[in-house]
Amino acid sequence: MSRPRLSALAAGLLLSVSLAQSPTPPLSPTPRPVPPPEPPATVTATRNEPVALEFTLDKLARLKVPAGFQLTVMASGLGNARMLHVMPDGGVYLTRREQGDVWYMKDRNADGRFDAGERRQVAQNLKLAHGLDVKGGKLYVVGEKTIWVMDMARDGSLSVPRVFADHFPDAGQHPARSLKWGPDGYLYASFGSTNNDSPTQNPEEATILRIRPDGQWREVYARGLRHTIGFGWHPVTGTFYGFDQGSDWHGDNIPPEELNVIVRGRNYGWPFCFGDKQPDPYVNVANIPGKISKAEYCAGTQGSVLNYTAHAAAIGAVFYTGQQFPADYRNDAFVAYRGSWNRTEPSGYEIARVVFDAANKPERIEPFVSGFVFQEGGQWKQFGRVAGVATYTDGSLLFTDDQSGVIYRVRYTGGQ
Repeated sequence: MSRPRLSALAAGLLLSVSLAQSPTPPLSPTPRPVPPPEPPATVTATRNEPVALEFTLDKLARLKVPAGFQLTVMASGLGNARMLHVMPDGGVYLTRREQGDVWYMKDRNADGRFDAGERRQVAQNLKLAHGLDVKGGKLYVVGEKTIWVMDMARDGSLSVPRVFADHFPDAGQHPARSLKWGPDGYLYASFGSTNNDSPTQNPEEATILRIRPDGQWREVYARGLRHTIGFGWHPVTGTFYGFDQGSDWHGDNIPPEELNVIVRGRNYGWPFCFGDKQPDPYVNVANIPGKISKAEYCAGTQGSVLNYTAHAAAIGAVFYTGQQFPADYRNDAFVAYRGSWNRTEPSGYEIARVVFDAANKPERIEPFVSGFVFQEGGQWKQFGRVAGVATYTDGSLLFTDDQSGVIYRVRYTGGQ
């Protein structure tokens, strides 16, 4: 018996169903050409560590300040004196990174010095204690991988440290961490890169982190920042500024030190870019994520707003809100440049002023206290590595030298 034939319509329907049920053939990937190799680059780098001299009072004559300002010493013999926090009543907290502790000082007899009886250790066993800030009657201190919190007493004493947040990135070559409470009520903390030229797997390295007030949550606020220790918010505009340290071993003038406007979610380019989105010729392009050239990568980063001499090494920074200095200093920033070790002519070793214009935009960076490094007998020498900087209660400026354990004070006298 013959089988019934399918109509042409039925056959067509079966064919359509069969094709619809057949697997879709894979699409060919869109070709992405590999960027051409970069030309060979040769760098001439210099290791030049000026001879470290012990501080003595006669060396004050070497230091230069603008006309009308006077420089004095408030304390010496303080060891690895790093960051400062000044309380409204004139008490000053000081971290000592190498000693892993916190000291409290107060000039009770108003003689312009922190005498031996006016300073004491108030916390210890805080590994690589560095940045510090105060909020709600509590002192917060950041070390290598931990942020501690301590209750403050009226006499400056502190409670036993408690862990506020923990498990931050390894320190590597940048163990100096810093923190500040932001105007939004969150705690901001910077964590530098562990190396010089290569991004690592930990997304919290080379960043500024934003931490919830209870310490239980945090986010990467900005990345691509090699080592932004000094940062803060402009007192008028509220703009978030940070001073970033550039890479070592890239020659005398590359990369410059940066002043950046810190914006949430932005990438600031390290290690592939510096300054105003400039590709760094001495960094391996193979480490860039994605098959793009270094120029393409840098075009998508955030550029700096001001640059300063390479390798000067910004550490502490503060916006000046006091009344003691002339009015044109108000709302400017002061930054401690600790000093270079890999530049033919040393840079840094100074307190610099960031001058803001009438519209509260950063205009230039210029020396404010200089003279710590000098050439003598054909040899470079230095007697101070500045670190922390803060506005004192009377409107003068305090800054530390972590090499000799000195706290300096700058006052405006008007030439008196």
